Amino acid sequence: MLLPLVVAAIEPETSGLTYPVTRKVTHVDSYHGVSVSDPYRWLEEPISTPEVKAWVDAQNRVTFGYLSKIEGRERMLKEMLRRVNFERFTVPFSQGGRYFWTRNDGLQNQDVVYVSKSLSGEGEVLIDPNTFSEDGTVSLAGLDVSLDGKRALFAKSSAGSDWNEWYVLDIETRKVIEGPVKWSKFGVGSLDKTGEGFYFLRFPAPKEGEAFTQMNREPKVMYHKIGDPLDESRLVFELKEHPDWFVWPSLDEARETMYLYVTTPGTVNNRLWAIDLGAPERGVTKLFDENDADYVPVFRQGSEHFVVSTHEAPNGKVMVIDTVRRIAPRILIPESKDPIQAVTFVGGQFLVSVLRDAKSAVKRYAMTGELLGELELPGPGTVGGLGGKSTDEETFYSYVSMDKPSTIYRYDLKSDKSTVYRSPKLPFDSSRYESKQVFVTSPDGTRFPMFIAHKKGLKLDGSNPTILYGYGGFGVSQQPWFSTSRTVWMDMGGVFALACIRGGGEYGKEWHESATKLRRQNAYDDFIAAAEWLVTSKYTDSKRLAVQGGSNGGLLVGAVTNQRPDLFAVALPGVGVMDMLRFNQFTIGRAWEGDYGSPTNADEFFALWRISPYHNLKPGTKFPAVLVTTADTDDRVVPAHSFKYAARLQECQAGTAPVLIRVETSAGHGGGTPVTKALEELSDTYAFTLKNMGKKIPRRF
Repeated sequence: MLLPLVVAAIEPETSGLTYPVTRKVTHVDSYHGVSVSDPYRWLEEPISTPEVKAWVDAQNRVTFGYLSKIEGRERMLKEMLRRVNFERFTVPFSQGGRYFWTRNDGLQNQDVVYVSKSLSGEGEVLIDPNTFSEDGTVSLAGLDVSLDGKRALFAKSSAGSDWNEWYVLDIETRKVIEGPVKWSKFGVGSLDKTGEGFYFLRFPAPKEGEAFTQMNREPKVMYHKIGDPLDESRLVFELKEHPDWFVWPSLDEARETMYLYVTTPGTVNNRLWAIDLGAPERGVTKLFDENDADYVPVFRQGSEHFVVSTHEAPNGKVMVIDTVRRIAPRILIPESKDPIQAVTFVGGQFLVSVLRDAKSAVKRYAMTGELLGELELPGPGTVGGLGGKSTDEETFYSYVSMDKPSTIYRYDLKSDKSTVYRSPKLPFDSSRYESKQVFVTSPDGTRFPMFIAHKKGLKLDGSNPTILYGYGGFGVSQQPWFSTSRTVWMDMGGVFALACIRGGGEYGKEWHESATKLRRQNAYDDFIAAAEWLVTSKYTDSKRLAVQGGSNGGLLVGAVTNQRPDLFAVALPGVGVMDMLRFNQFTIGRAWEGDYGSPTNADEFFALWRISPYHNLKPGTKFPAVLVTTADTDDRVVPAHSFKYAARLQECQAGTAPVLIRVETSAGHGGGTPVTKALEELSDTYAFTLKNMGKKIPRRF
């Protein structure tokens, strides 16, 4: 309940800035006998609310006014645009005698889908998302092709939202023959075996004004037959008795079985169920129903289902369960010291992508489980792709490292040979940069890897502007990746460090779970240790060190900035989960309780309260310079997190460093963001960072 209004005046001048006055309310929530104040609760109202919109506009005026005065900001953006202006491709896949891939000519806001009947030639445009809207803010959110290669199912997302609209395209004529089918989310959709209809994940239509905040409850798997009224679809599956559970459908290669990946809020495990699409009246077969581990389907052959699981194997193993013989699952590929990242079955072989100290390796196994060998990779880096069908004789993969851009390879499964299929032609010399991996020890003795990239010839004198990036959650591994904009940072004398902290999946399920719920602080201890290592190793010092992260990484940045404001010069929390007592009240937030815990549980509440960035901002603290970034239509981590955090931070700042919030318009959580918007935000981030480190943007790069 909102009680009588109070106005809080911010200190009028901070570093030459006058912040907007943010209204406060006397709102108090009670958790397990503890009264918790939430003075900026009104900022949770939809952004279309006049007062919230006025607040956002006022904050943006201050922020962009500050940024516009940084000399060289536009020059740096121009250089970023120049360096990203080269052809970029994704890994191709084949279906129905055709190849499909995406291409960007350099400065296109959205990647374009191409199709060809052969690998030679440039192909033809199939879907150009740049035509979806004038400003490039409507993106492609999902794509599937029918088994015969004649139809494509694709989803549109507006302004980066998780909400999707589905369409069906006739590939031969390039004409849309169906759509839009609305109120789907997350790009989850597949054409059926015949291509006459498609399955998709649907949620109830939101109430007026709540499209970007309404909780994602009551998921339903629907089937829409092409030609039926757009608002009429058949229910395939729902969790009627468990409206708060989540279900993610996927089809097997033959599109005869639908797998249901079922998750329960508050756990990091899942159940795996299946539906025979040829006989749906038989109902659901519960392949694994204990919710005691991860279960991910790989391939089905007859009644045998091949599944990757962490059951009694935290690094993962491949099991086979037979739904006819109904005997205990047998282990096909046992657990090893290398945690499994992904498994595909292509050309009669299992291609198992694993991690070795956060670097990719790919093992090859026969269908009998016999180890055939490993793919020979160009070096320590990250591999993606390796998809295909059980009958294919080829597959494709990408390889990238911290200092080498993504190259696409064709792999011949019979000869065990990889050849370069597409390599980028950069408009600058990438050989000027180098990277390495180091290992850092956390206070409790845990050792973790960190990747560091910079320009060759760097002097370790403690004077280098450095960005430390981290995530540390949801089993998401941080691996080497290349960025053209990062090369601009490095050409300005910058160092980029990527910390592989606990909470990720770099060392398997145990590594992930070692920073969940009551153990979240482990991730923050690791990140602080990484920062201290960079200082003691003379890469930088506390006056030239920035911390950066997005989403769960935004939470990470907020937490460590509260705990060690003296250690950093700049903090860059992006689209962060900043209110840890209310994250589960919006959109898909309930699904995060497995990592974070729930405020309704007493022990977990106290753990959440101790780390919550919003609740641990203390008046009178000298915080580093902070640039909070979010977007008005982010319906993954609603912008209210960042709004409340920024308002409270401006109130509490006792130092002279600026604390600003940059709110992007018509943009979501990051997916589908136009190239120009993404680079504008990044150039603002770099400009803000350098200014608050006492560094200038060079006149020449």
